[in-house]
Formats: sequence, C-alpha cells, structure tokens
Amino acid sequence: MPRRPRAAGHCLEVDSPPQPSFRAASRVWWRIALASFGGPAGQIAVMHRVLVDEQRWLSEARFLHALSYCTLLPGPEAQQLATYGGWLLHGTRGGLVAGGLFVLPGFVAILALSILYVTFGHTAWLTAAFAGLKPAVLAIVLEALGRVGRRALHDARQVAIAAGAFIGIFFFAVPFPAIVALAALLGLLWLRSPASPAHGGDEGIMRIERPSAARTLGVAIAWTIAWMAPVGLLLATLGPSHVLTRQAVFFSKVATVTFGGAYAVLAYVAQQAVETFGWLKPGEMLDGLGMAETTPGPLIQVVQFVAFLGAHRDPAPFTPMTAAVLGSIVTTWVTYAPCFLWIFVGAPYVEALRRSRLVSRALAGIMAAVVGVILNLSVWFALHALFGRVDELEWGPLRLTLPEPGTLDVGALAIAIVAALAIFRAHWSMARTLALSVALGLAWAVVRSA
Repeated sequence: MPRRPRAAGHCLEVDSPPQPSFRAASRVWWRIALASFGGPAGQIAVMHRVLVDEQRWLSEARFLHALSYCTLLPGPEAQQLATYGGWLLHGTRGGLVAGGLFVLPGFVAILALSILYVTFGHTAWLTAAFAGLKPAVLAIVLEALGRVGRRALHDARQVAIAAGAFIGIFFFAVPFPAIVALAALLGLLWLRSPASPAHGGDEGIMRIERPSAARTLGVAIAWTIAWMAPVGLLLATLGPSHVLTRQAVFFSKVATVTFGGAYAVLAYVAQQAVETFGWLKPGEMLDGLGMAETTPGPLIQVVQFVAFLGAHRDPAPFTPMTAAVLGSIVTTWVTYAPCFLWIFVGAPYVEALRRSRLVSRALAGIMAAVVGVILNLSVWFALHALFGRVDELEWGPLRLTLPEPGTLDVGALAIAIVAALAIFRAHWSMARTLALSVALGLAWAVVRSA
C-alpha cells in the first residue's frame, strides 16, 4: 500500500517515481530549451512530451494544474511553465535553471542574428534556413493537443467548456481573463468533484514547499529588488533620458501587461518602439518578429532585437556594439525576472490549493478551457505556418481569421505531412523529426530560388 503524504519540516513528502538528480534534470531542461520552437503551443507540446510522457517526472494532473496557473500570469506561459516544473523537481535552483535555460538558446540566437543584421543587412537567407521547422512543429503541436485533450477532458461537460473557450477566443476575441473566470465558475458549479483533491499517488515529485507569509514576503522582496536593481543602476549612472534606461523602464512595464501571450502586446511594443522612441523602422520590426518565430524560446524575445537596434543607433558613451549588447541583456532581464517572481511567490499556494475539492473543480474548468486555448494557438499557428497571408475579418463581435488560398506554401504543407508521418506512424523522436524537417526546409528554399 502506498504511504499517505506526511509533513517533514517545511516540506511535504509523497510517494513518487525516483526523483531525477539535479544534473540529469538540467540536461533535460537544456534539451527542451533547444527544441522550444513554434510559440507557446509548440513549447507546451515539447514539455508535455518530455516531462509527462518520456521522463514521467510530472503526472498529467500536475502538468495541467501548473499550466492552468501559468496561463493566468502576465508573460510567456511556456517559460513560466518550465520554471514551475523546475521548481517542483528541485526547488528554487531547479526553477532558475529550467526557466533560465529555456530563454538562453533564443537569446544567443537572436543576439547573433542581430549582429549579422546590423553588419550585413537583411537576414532572409537565415530565415529560410529555419523554414522547415514551423511545419514540423505543427505536427508536434497536433500530437500534444490530442494527448492533452484525451487526458484532460474526462466528460462531456469538460469538452463543452473546452469548445466554448475555443469559440470565444478564436471567433469573438473574448479576453483571456474573462474566459478563465467563466471556466472557473463553470467548473465550480457544474463539474463533478475529483475522487481525491490530492490526486492520490500521481504527484510525480517528492517534495513540495509549504507556503508561509514570511517566505512569501522574503521571496517577493528579493525578486523585486533583483528585477529593479539594473533599472535603478541605469537611472543613477546614465540618467532617465539614456536609451538603455528608457528601454529598461519601458520593457519592465511591458512585462507586467503581457496577458494572453506575446501577440496581444506586440502591436503596442511595435507602435511605441517605432513611433514614440524611434528605435527601429516598421519593416525592421517585421524582420525581428521573423527572427523570434524561427528561433527557440518565447516569441516575446523579439524585444531583444528591438533593444539591440535602438541602443546600436544611440550608443553614447559606449561603442555601438557594446551599447547594443547591453541593451539586449538588460531588456531580456527585465522581461523575464518578473516571471520568476510570479512563480516563486505563487507556486506554493497553487500547489496547496490542489487539496481543496472546490478549488479542484474550479481548476478542472480552467484546465478544460486551457485545452480550448491550446487548440486556438494550434489553429493560429497552422494558418501562419502554411499560408503566406492570413486576413482577419470582423462583423460586429464576430472575428474570422481566414487564409488567402493562393498563398498556400506547398513545400511547408509537404514538410508538415512528412513530419506527421514520422511522428504518428514511424514514431520518430522529436529531435530526429526536426532534423529531417530542417533538411527539407533547406532543400525547399533551394528549389524556390532556382
């Protein structure tokens, strides 16, 4: 018989599969980071496949519970989900490694591409090198959507909530917080209570920190200081009008309002960066977005490219390249530091709430809605991966996202089909599938240019 959970100091021990070593987990987080293409849908799919299906470090319930919380927060939900998962496995150091590694490959890639951009100009040839990744990630996303849907939707009521969430966000652009609030209410009033609010022995980890007011206050103060320290240092040394200071302040504000994913705030960032601050030109913003979409990591990493160009063009008292690199580092820090704050402060309370039947019902509603949201992200990603032009049409409250049929990328469709066959039929690994897709993407770029 499995033992019941028992208190142990400030932690709660539960029976679980053997906990991975910190070194082994770090290697897996690095592998996840390198494969984190395709925006939040693709990144969530990668984490689900690795953490739940391959390593079995997190149970399905634990994964969806964490995802439900992360979707409520401002900032990139996939990076926060990685931080949450790392924290579950190895506490604060685990969260720092998982969340930090998730950002690192994208940061290095965009920094290198930005340097090439200001040195040699347009990076279309580099974008073409990654052209095979998008359709391959689409196949990975669809596989994960099927798995998550089958395991998260247990009855017709949860399916109805998921369908309603998809319809609301895709066809009517209902704000995400409103969808979450309604899903929680429906879950509370309409769904059945789970057999055990603690989810029995499927915890998938060994230790859980107990929340406390003293810990919460200490963590909040420490991370707020860490977040704001670079901003204060820039204000004190360079003054409020310097480009690095203005970037630090502006992107700190952006980090607190990015609800609903990066696309919800990118229009505002582009307008401010181009029209208000003059850091870059409209066409350059599109180039940066292309970089962020075809490199690992969160799409919001495009702000690094914005900061790089802005600092490069107004570098004094530094050299242009020094100022640009500093702008990249500062902007990346103030974008992700609050993500660690939200997780390290809130996660212990979210875990404690798993033992409440009422909260479990509300979260079951949110989990169902999250499936609908992932479906929305998947459809959006599929349209933009396979078509060169996608239009949005509005009739009153109704909004339709429709592709231009003549802009279908036949090569991308073919790569998506090959990737789907590799995953669903041949059961290839994700790394092998992505490698094949990159090769096909390069070949297709050569054919198109011939």
